[in-house]
This record gives sequence, structure tokens and C-alpha cells, in this order.
Amino acid sequence: MTAVGEPATRLDGRAWFATASGLSASLVAIGLARFAYTPLVPPLIAAHWFPASDVVALAAANFAGYLAGALIGQPLAQRFSSPSVLRLMMIVATAAFFACAWPVSITWYFAWRFLSGLSGGAIMVLVATSILPHIPAGRRGLVGGIIFLGVGLGIAASGTLVPALLRLGLRETWLGLGAVSLALTAVSWFGWPGRHRPAAAVAPARLRESVELRVLYGEYALNALGLVPVMMLLADYVARGLGRGIDAGAMTWVLYGAGSIAGPVLCGQLGDRIGFGRGYRLVLLGQAAGLVALAVSGHPAVVAIAAAAVGAFTPGIAPLVLGRIQELSAGNPDGQRLGWSRATIAFALFQALGGYGYAFLFAHSGENYAAVFCCGAAALLIAAIADQLVAFSQRP
Repeated sequence: MTAVGEPATRLDGRAWFATASGLSASLVAIGLARFAYTPLVPPLIAAHWFPASDVVALAAANFAGYLAGALIGQPLAQRFSSPSVLRLMMIVATAAFFACAWPVSITWYFAWRFLSGLSGGAIMVLVATSILPHIPAGRRGLVGGIIFLGVGLGIAASGTLVPALLRLGLRETWLGLGAVSLALTAVSWFGWPGRHRPAAAVAPARLRESVELRVLYGEYALNALGLVPVMMLLADYVARGLGRGIDAGAMTWVLYGAGSIAGPVLCGQLGDRIGFGRGYRLVLLGQAAGLVALAVSGHPAVVAIAAAAVGAFTPGIAPLVLGRIQELSAGNPDGQRLGWSRATIAFALFQALGGYGYAFLFAHSGENYAAVFCCGAAALLIAAIADQLVAFSQRP
């Protein structure tokens, strides 16, 4: 595996194995643990496992756990090493799938959904920063994109694999997801890089953050506010808001998932080619345009294109933000880890707040989808403008 600072750009076998392990982790703990729950909501209610209000609360448990995981990920890694924590969190996420196959009680279910979110938050903080310092600089966008491809694959699976498993039964669906997660955990077990820390690392006490980096945390939080509306309402918007029915809503979600598969790798390569700062601003504007399109047009072609585009940007923004943090903390692996951890915490916090805030707005605006989408677009535009202003201010 190539160490930091080496000019080579070819990825060897160990680098690819580590990349595959990162993809597996993001697929298990974020892609499946979060997004596979969405299509399970109606069956959970129909099977009378829990009342509808409790099922919604269980979704919020995952968001809360994600925030907790983002907060404790780095402290755990400093105490036990990143590979150990990553393996543990994949085991926790896998166990949560199997545990959810039995509706013992609402407390049981809430605890396991919280733990699944916790594993996702910790893995999001640690997975890329554990691998990318060992990857040649010119290939980090590509590798980061492949790692976060797991999120996109999970979104796609929520519209394909989960409906197929549901034909076997609700319990069998949870067990099937657990089996997939167990297999991916086993495959990735020996792929994680060791404790090696590049020689250029500095002591955390000496870390200093630039204005650009601090503003980036706020922008990433605003990005969460921009992504949540589509994650929450896209399928329902098509099915009920446009009156096209459940099947059309499900198909639109599949398009969203298809975009999410392509997005991370394409966005990562975009950062490699034109720089992560420029690529990040372009994607923010693209997300905003997609939300505005959904708000002002219900034409099937417009909705389909917007769904696929925003789907691509949902996981695709992560390698761009991570790459931007690496640009702003060049030669400082500790600063990169700390920066990505803080960015992830900001995203997780505003994702949870946005979920509750948009739910309130939607309920008190007469289920006005356009209002929610426009709020998301506004947040993204503010983030793009802030990033451009800071970039201008830092020029000599």
C-alpha cells in the first residue's frame, strides 16, 4: 500500500482490499442500516408489530444514534485503533439486523435502531480517514468515491433488494439483511490498514483550523438541510403529491438509488480533476437546481432527472467534502481526521434537526411539498455562496 507523500498513482492489491473494506463498511452501517428501513415502514405497520407513530419514532432513533456515533468515533479510535473500532461497529450493525427480526418490545427495537445508527456515525467518521492516508494523493478522490459508494448501494438496495426479500416475509427480510451484513463483515475483516501513522502527523494540541475549514463545517451542516427533504418526501411527493400512485413513487425512488450508485465515484473523480473546492461548489449548485426543479415542476421527465441527479449528490458530496478538508489540512493527517470528524458531527446534528423541522413545516403548511423543497434549495444556495465568498477572501 502506498504511503502518504509517494508520487506513485497506481493502486496495489492492499489498497484495493482496503477500499473494498471501506465500501463494505459504508454499505452495511449506513447504506443498509439507514436506508433499508424506509421501505420496511409500511410492512412494520401492516404487520401490527408497532403502531405507526412508534415506527416513525424508530426512524428517528437511527438519526440520534448516528449523531452519537459521530461524536464517539474518534475517541474510540484513539483508545483502541481505527481497525478495531471499524470491525466492532460492523458487528454491531449486523447484530442489529438480526435483533430487529423479533419485535420483542418498542424499547428493544429503539435500542437496536439507535445502535445501528451509532455504528453508522462512527464508521462515517473513521472509514475514509483510516484508508486515504495510505492512498496516493492523485487517486484519493476515486478511492473516497468508491468507499462512499456503499451508501449509494444501500439506497439502491432499499428500492430493489428489500422489496424482493419482503416477498418472503418481514422477519425473513431482517434476517436476509443480517446475512448480507455478516458476509460483508467477514470479507472486510482483514482489509483494514494497520495503526501506521504517517511521519508528517502532528500532535493534536498543535492543530490549527483555517477560516475556510471552520466555514466548511457550517456549509456541510447546511448541506444536510438540503438533502433531507428529498430523503424524506421524494416517493411520497410522486405518489400522493403528484397523484401518480405508490408504484410511480417507488420507481422514482429507484431512480434516486440509481443516481446514488454513480454519484460517489463521479464526484470523487471530479474532485481529482478540477479540485475539491470547485467540485464541491458545483455539486452544491446542482443539488439546489434539482430541488428547485422538484418544487416548480411535476412533469415526469423533470422529476425523474431531478431524482437521479439529487440521488447522485446525496452520497457524492461526502468524498468532495472529505477531499476539501484534506486540501485545507495538507500534510496534516491528524488535522484531516479531526476536520472530517467535526464536519460529520455538524452534518449529523443538522440532519436530525432538519428531519424534525421539515416534518413540522410539512404538517403545518398543509403538506406543501414545494415549501419544503425550496427551504432545502435555499440552504444549499447559502452554502455555495458562503464557500465562494470565503474562497475569494482567501486569495492573495
